[in-house]
Amino acid sequence: MHWVYLLIAIVAEVIATSALKASAEFTRLVPSVVVVAGYLTAFYFLSLTLRTLPVAIVYAMWSGIGIALIALVGWLFLKQSLDAAALIGIGLIVSGVLVLNVFSKTVAH
Repeated sequence: MHWVYLLIAIVAEVIATSALKASAEFTRLVPSVVVVAGYLTAFYFLSLTLRTLPVAIVYAMWSGIGIALIALVGWLFLKQSLDAAALIGIGLIVSGVLVLNVFSKTVAH
Protein backbone atom coordinates (compact mmCIF):
# COMPACT_ATOMS: atom_id res chain seq x y z
CA MET A 1 0.00 0.00 0.00
CA HIS A 2 2.96 2.34 0.57
CA TRP A 3 3.53 2.58 -3.18
CA VAL A 4 -0.08 3.72 -3.69
CA TYR A 5 0.39 6.33 -0.96
CA LEU A 6 3.57 7.55 -2.64
CA LEU A 7 1.84 7.77 -6.01
CA ILE A 8 -1.01 9.81 -4.47
CA ALA A 9 1.55 12.10 -2.81
CA ILE A 10 3.39 12.64 -6.09
CA VAL A 11 0.24 13.35 -8.10
CA ALA A 12 -1.10 15.72 -5.44
CA GLU A 13 2.21 17.60 -5.36
CA VAL A 14 2.27 17.90 -9.16
CA ILE A 15 -1.30 19.23 -9.19
CA ALA A 16 -0.50 21.74 -6.43
CA THR A 17 2.69 22.92 -8.09
CA SER A 18 0.92 23.21 -11.45
CA ALA A 19 -1.73 25.45 -9.86
CA LEU A 20 0.83 27.81 -8.31
CA LYS A 21 1.15 29.98 -11.41
CA ALA A 22 -2.63 30.19 -11.82
CA SER A 23 -2.99 31.28 -8.19
CA ALA A 24 -1.30 34.58 -9.17
CA GLU A 25 0.63 34.78 -5.91
CA PHE A 26 -2.40 33.53 -3.96
CA THR A 27 -4.66 36.35 -5.18
CA ARG A 28 -7.06 34.00 -7.01
CA LEU A 29 -9.22 31.86 -4.73
CA VAL A 30 -9.81 28.61 -6.63
CA PRO A 31 -6.23 27.99 -7.77
CA SER A 32 -5.02 28.97 -4.29
CA VAL A 33 -7.33 26.40 -2.71
CA VAL A 34 -6.04 23.79 -5.18
CA VAL A 35 -2.44 24.62 -4.17
CA VAL A 36 -3.10 24.35 -0.42
CA ALA A 37 -5.27 21.23 -0.70
CA GLY A 38 -2.75 19.59 -3.04
CA TYR A 39 0.21 20.19 -0.76
CA LEU A 40 -1.73 19.08 2.33
CA THR A 41 -2.71 15.89 0.53
CA ALA A 42 0.82 15.35 -0.73
CA PHE A 43 2.44 15.73 2.67
CA TYR A 44 -0.18 13.57 4.40
CA PHE A 45 0.31 10.68 1.98
CA LEU A 46 4.06 11.21 2.02
CA SER A 47 3.95 10.76 5.80
CA LEU A 48 2.01 7.51 5.38
CA THR A 49 4.65 6.26 2.97
CA LEU A 50 7.36 6.98 5.53
CA ARG A 51 5.85 4.38 7.87
CA THR A 52 7.44 1.62 5.79
CA LEU A 53 10.08 3.13 3.51
CA PRO A 54 13.26 5.06 4.38
CA VAL A 55 12.98 8.84 4.09
CA ALA A 56 15.92 9.15 1.68
CA ILE A 57 14.37 6.70 -0.77
CA VAL A 58 10.89 8.20 -0.50
CA TYR A 59 12.14 11.75 -0.96
CA ALA A 60 14.34 10.79 -3.92
CA MET A 61 11.42 9.12 -5.64
CA TRP A 62 8.91 11.84 -4.74
CA SER A 63 11.10 14.67 -5.96
CA GLY A 64 12.54 12.85 -8.98
CA ILE A 65 9.23 11.67 -10.39
CA GLY A 66 7.66 15.00 -9.47
CA ILE A 67 10.34 16.89 -11.42
CA ALA A 68 9.72 14.80 -14.53
CA LEU A 69 5.93 15.17 -14.26
CA ILE A 70 6.11 18.93 -13.66
CA ALA A 71 8.34 19.29 -16.73
CA LEU A 72 5.76 17.32 -18.72
CA VAL A 73 2.89 19.48 -17.42
CA GLY A 74 4.86 22.62 -18.23
CA TRP A 75 5.46 21.43 -21.76
CA LEU A 76 1.93 20.14 -22.42
CA PHE A 77 -0.20 22.79 -20.72
CA LEU A 78 1.96 25.85 -20.10
CA LYS A 79 3.78 25.78 -23.45
CA GLN A 80 7.17 25.81 -21.75
CA SER A 81 10.12 24.27 -23.53
CA LEU A 82 13.22 22.53 -22.24
CA ASP A 83 16.61 22.53 -23.89
CA ALA A 84 18.78 19.47 -24.37
CA ALA A 85 20.69 20.01 -21.11
CA ALA A 86 17.44 20.19 -19.12
CA LEU A 87 16.12 17.02 -20.75
CA ILE A 88 19.39 15.20 -20.07
CA GLY A 89 19.33 16.36 -16.44
CA ILE A 90 15.76 15.19 -15.95
CA GLY A 91 16.65 11.90 -17.62
CA LEU A 92 19.53 11.45 -15.16
CA ILE A 93 17.21 12.14 -12.23
CA VAL A 94 14.69 9.57 -13.48
CA SER A 95 17.55 7.12 -14.08
CA GLY A 96 18.66 7.60 -10.49
CA VAL A 97 15.17 6.80 -9.24
CA LEU A 98 15.15 3.64 -11.37
CA VAL A 99 18.57 2.59 -10.03
CA LEU A 100 17.28 3.04 -6.47
CA ASN A 101 14.26 0.86 -7.14
CA VAL A 102 15.93 -1.85 -9.17
CA PHE A 103 19.32 -2.24 -7.48
CA SER A 104 19.13 -0.84 -3.96
CA LYS A 105 18.59 -3.22 -1.09
CA THR A 106 17.33 -0.25 0.92
CA VAL A 107 13.99 -0.22 -0.91
CA ALA A 108 11.49 -2.73 0.46
CA HIS A 109 10.04 -4.66 -2.47
